[in-house]
Amino acid sequence: MDITFVYSPEYDIRFFGLEKLHPFDSGKYGRAWQLLEERFGEALTPLRIEPAGEISGADLLLVHSQRYLDSLNDAVVLATALELPFLAQIPAPLIHGHILRPMRLATEGTSLAVQRALQTGGVAVNLSGGYHHASGERGEGFCLYADVAIAVARARRGGQLTPGKDRILYIDLDAHQGNGVERAFLNDPALSIVDAYNAAIYPQDRVAEQRIDRAIPLPPGTGNAVYLARVHETMTEALRNQGPFPLAIYNAGTDVHADDQLGGLALTDAGVLQRDTLVLDALIAAQIPTVVLPSGGYSTRSYHLIYETLRWLLETHRA
Repeated sequence: MDITFVYSPEYDIRFFGLEKLHPFDSGKYGRAWQLLEERFGEALTPLRIEPAGEISGADLLLVHSQRYLDSLNDAVVLATALELPFLAQIPAPLIHGHILRPMRLATEGTSLAVQRALQTGGVAVNLSGGYHHASGERGEGFCLYADVAIAVARARRGGQLTPGKDRILYIDLDAHQGNGVERAFLNDPALSIVDAYNAAIYPQDRVAEQRIDRAIPLPPGTGNAVYLARVHETMTEALRNQGPFPLAIYNAGTDVHADDQLGGLALTDAGVLQRDTLVLDALIAAQIPTVVLPSGGYSTRSYHLIYETLRWLLETHRA
């Protein structure tokens, strides 16, 4: 099976060390890639593609309004959306170069991953992205660009997906409800949405919840057994009753881990890996072209959890 990695060394967010004031590990992408290189060496080279540049303004406008994009020139707006209050005192151009540019590269990477998966019928992993709290008119939760919605819009524009005909399976297993994606597709049934999330934490977006086709609201401290059973049951139902799908997008947030500062779902290392193998094995068996995005992860284990899943994917499914 064809496996592609979309990765740029510029995905990592560096802001003179001040990024460490946020619990999100903004350097996890490079750390995960380094572990892959140590394990697989030059065998990775033919599997990797790199965004040629940032997502274009025209492509951002496929989903975002100009008013929203203009608002990102306001340091206060950025500080609120990125949950970094100190940014309100820093000139917006400096923020753009060090924080928004990596996010725009990753947004381009998500579109590349969708295009690659549709071309090859395999699995394409973008090592960044999964900004599932961003919607057309709003950024929040360290998410500024609606990369999933933009990628779908670009695939439609390019004729790889047909509006009104091609339904995409979107699986969001980040610990937080994917309210931005749900709002972006609030009036568009193109996505069949599976979302498992800690119902007791942010964002608790009741409007967006109405758009979820198969919601799995979970209590804090759920743990491996109940979590994996619920995800397995829901995945089985979605694939049996709603297919076939020309594309699946898997938002594989690692903030479900027990060490995570925000997620609260208490999965172990083994539980996170089992979750990912459960989902990916099912999608591969169903021969659905699949995109994988890392999304949220707020523990020092996040990069290693990403690596373990990608190591398993290569060792198990690479042709």
